[in-house]
Amino acid sequence: MALVPFDDRDGFIWFDGKLVPWRDAKVHVLTHALHYASAVFEGVRVYNGNVFKLTEHNERLAESGRILGFELPYTTAEIDEATRQTVAANNIVDGYVRPIAWRGAEQMGVAAQQTKIHMSIATWVWPSYFPPELRKKGIRLNFSKWKRPHPETAPTQSKAAGLYMIGTLSKHAAEAEGYSDSIMLDWRGYLAEATGANMFLVIDGQIHTPVPDCFLNGITRRTVIDLAKKRGFTVIERHIEVAELAKAQEVFLTGTAAEVTPVGEIGEYRFTPGAVTAALIADYDALVGRTPTPAAAE
Repeated sequence: MALVPFDDRDGFIWFDGKLVPWRDAKVHVLTHALHYASAVFEGVRVYNGNVFKLTEHNERLAESGRILGFELPYTTAEIDEATRQTVAANNIVDGYVRPIAWRGAEQMGVAAQQTKIHMSIATWVWPSYFPPELRKKGIRLNFSKWKRPHPETAPTQSKAAGLYMIGTLSKHAAEAEGYSDSIMLDWRGYLAEATGANMFLVIDGQIHTPVPDCFLNGITRRTVIDLAKKRGFTVIERHIEVAELAKAQEVFLTGTAAEVTPVGEIGEYRFTPGAVTAALIADYDALVGRTPTPAAAE
């Protein structure tokens, strides 16, 4: 199936305060963000026309900008409303929203104090991040050669564009070997996350998840932890050794894109999606107002 380029589509994008035709939302090649990765972004889901946890995402966007040293030119309330306008203008019922803020082209070089902060919001129809059939048997992952950096070497609590390059490299390598994604360790060698999703292990009925001290504490991650606790599951956040994967009966990923996705394989380790994962998929689907998937119902 031919891909539809993201720069050549019908619709509207909210760009620096107003809706513009999709193809007119452009930046110059000397934009600072293109050369120095001075951009922050979010990924947000739309379910049945409702943007899930919109304000929470936009608050994190503003905080990401502050970590990179700039303030967004709009309030969270204004960005919330602009998002709703963009979703409505594009007739999105179930889809994805991508707000991004970046430093412009007024100054070129490492220093960027004189650049203007720009912002856009785009939205499009987007199905499951991983093929739906994989939600039943679980996706296959390898281990990345890249590690999540020490928080003193990168702004790890910002959803900053530059932090995703090692995720791209990891996912490309995984897909070249027939895997869906890759698990990244942190700089100490503990389990961290997948290239764009947090991870959970089910060990003897308890749910274990890595401490997000060098990667994002995902909004979906926190949502699923709350759902698990409401179910009565014990959730333990701790540093987890790779070898502990041998003790896990189930593993799953969480994220705006991944939602709740079962894992069947990580390198040499094998897992069987089970009752805990299925319950959390069902609870997440119910929370966002979606009809349960066959994988969640079984």
